Amino acid sequence: MRSEKGLDWVSFLLADVQGGVGPFLAIYLWSSRHWDATSIGVIMTIGGAATVATRAPAGAFVDWTRRKRGVVAVGALLVAAGSAALGLFPFFWPAAAAQTLIGACDAVFPPAIAAISLGVVGRAYFAERIGRNEGFNHAGNVVTAIAAGLAGWLVAPVAVLWLVVLLACVSALALAMIDPSEIDHRAARGLGADDDDFADGERPSGLRVIFESRPLLIFTAAITLFHFANAAMLPLVGERLSQGRDQTGSLFMAACIVAAQAVMIPMAAIVGAKADLWGRKPLLLVGFAVLPIRGVLYTLFDDPLYLVSIQLLDGIGAGLFGALFFIVIDDLTEGTGHYSLALGASGATWGVGAALSNVVAGALVDRAGFDAAFLFLAAVATLAFLLLWLGMPESAKPASSAA
Repeated sequence: MRSEKGLDWVSFLLADVQGGVGPFLAIYLWSSRHWDATSIGVIMTIGGAATVATRAPAGAFVDWTRRKRGVVAVGALLVAAGSAALGLFPFFWPAAAAQTLIGACDAVFPPAIAAISLGVVGRAYFAERIGRNEGFNHAGNVVTAIAAGLAGWLVAPVAVLWLVVLLACVSALALAMIDPSEIDHRAARGLGADDDDFADGERPSGLRVIFESRPLLIFTAAITLFHFANAAMLPLVGERLSQGRDQTGSLFMAACIVAAQAVMIPMAAIVGAKADLWGRKPLLLVGFAVLPIRGVLYTLFDDPLYLVSIQLLDGIGAGLFGALFFIVIDDLTEGTGHYSLALGASGATWGVGAALSNVVAGALVDRAGFDAAFLFLAAVATLAFLLLWLGMPESAKPASSAA
């Protein structure tokens, strides 16, 4: 269908728009503007906090609105404006305002794209579609990371911000490829053909579906610990690689991202092909297990090529989790009509962990060094793995996980 091709392109182009400039911002502020690690952590935490504050309302709005394409387009254009502001006004308060805007928009993209996908293909083909979305997203990250690394090396680290501006504008245009008439808005909310619908114009709301689901609460707690451990690792690696290498810092960061994203593409394909056959939990456990190993390995050597190679493990963990998150939430909210709300609320919770990760890790670096920060994050990652292993049941329905 035309809309599925549109989802391919939107997923590809939104790759570096979703989440803003991410670790490249840390490189830019550290090497070009000479900010300290704590201030960088605070700025990145501000963006994360804005995402957390808006995720649940954004999810509820996506459940309610029939203009899901427009929501994504407006968000992309606002990210473009925020990225331009970061390049033009690289001072604390303007950067904080820009990160707040980018963070708020980041809350909209995941539930909106997932809901459009669910509305286009339905539950029966959702795992396959999400695997395809994530595959194109990671491919987009590879291409744009290479472009960003070269731009930071050949021009200046600030060039990365202008690349995000361009990609945001193009991704907004690509949304026109998705035919709004092909989106089943009941299915997009997680409702089946036999489920009770909401009255016309009534906005789905309420968090009871989340608080009454013990598996969903356990899953949310585990992924919160996972993201607390994971969020700061790549920015810290970027800061470590940029020490004494002001002009090549962006190039090394691009290598880290490309190494991880290249692995994420087959991981997303595995989820799309095997999540219904093997179940969700075995794949999740593999993704969670590599994170503490990665944290410890970062402390062994400072060689740039070694640090970049460790990012292959990030590709396994993030690649599996990135696709499975949308599928597990769909499993646990089937028939409720609150799919995007649950995505937003659960994402807000682990967003707290991700936001705190940067400021805590930045403070640890300033006081005890990079190795202490990496080991602390590895310990938290171990707790996340144990909680998922011991507390989380398989979420796939028997019909889905049967061979």
